[in-house]
Amino acid sequence: MGLVEIASSNSVWRGMDYFNNKKVVSWDSSEAGVYDGKVSGSGNNTYTVHIDTVHPRKSVCNCPFADGRRVVCKHMIALYFTAEPKAAEDFLKEVEKWEAEEKEREQQHYEDMEEYVKSLSKTELQERLLEALLELEERRNHW
Repeated sequence: MGLVEIASSNSVWRGMDYFNNKKVVSWDSSEAGVYDGKVSGSGNNTYTVHIDTVHPRKSVCNCPFADGRRVVCKHMIALYFTAEPKAAEDFLKEVEKWEAEEKEREQQHYEDMEEYVKSLSKTELQERLLEALLELEERRNHW
C-alpha cells in the first residue's frame, strides 16, 4: 500500500489542495522514492516532512496531526504529489473512473427497481407500498 491508500480521504483531498496551491516550499530526494521537504501549513507554520514511498509507514511530519503518530497527513500527500506529479494525475484519473462507475451502478439500480415495481401486480404493489410507508413512519418515530 502506498501513501494515498493508507491516508484518510480527508488527508488526500487536503493534500491535493496543498499541492494545487503550491504549499510545498522546498524538497529534495536522497534516493528513489524518498523525499524530504518543507510544506507551508496553517498560519505561518512550515512543517518538516519526510516521505518514503516504498515504506510509507516510515514517513513522518512534525505537524500537530502526524507528529509522533504513524499516519499520513496532508503535508505528506502534498510533498508526494509535488515530487511525483504523475501520482496526482493517476489519483485524479482513478477518482474520475470510480465516479463514472458509481454513476453506472446508480443508473442500474434505478433500472432494476423500476423493473421490479413493474413486475408486481396491483395488489402486491399496494402491499409493498403500505409496508414501505409503515417502515418510514416507524423510522420517523424512532428518531
